[in-house]
Amino acid sequence: MKQHRFFSKIGAFSVNLSEPRTAIKSLRYAVNSMERKNSSLFIYPEGKIVPFTTEKPQFQKGLGWIAGRSPDSDIVPIGIYIHMARYDKPELFIKIGHPVDFDSKQSSENLNLLFEQQMQDLLVDLQNNAHEHPQQFTTL
Repeated sequence: MKQHRFFSKIGAFSVNLSEPRTAIKSLRYAVNSMERKNSSLFIYPEGKIVPFTTEKPQFQKGLGWIAGRSPDSDIVPIGIYIHMARYDKPELFIKIGHPVDFDSKQSSENLNLLFEQQMQDLLVDLQNNAHEHPQQFTTL
């Protein structure tokens, strides 16, 4: 958040996992925000913005914790891929996955594993389609 201050202008907040008390406060804020009508919560479950990779991501514990306390929420993976394989200028590809079917009674660790696998599947599919079937994407 300190490095990318513009996020605070759109309602973003950080979760400081090195301070358990403030981390729990932030996670509770996230769960409570999901109770509002038409609410959405967009997160970087790795805890930071990371370069694109199709390797299985390593999500922080908070995502599973939030999902366990928000059983009616949709957890939707979103992949963003930028490459310059076809043109001199970069192309940006975005893929929005389907809501992940999860049981909020599972442990936070098991929920995280499920979300990590779903995200990896989406990223692999995104990269493959961006190179092999770019016509499937809408050009803006």
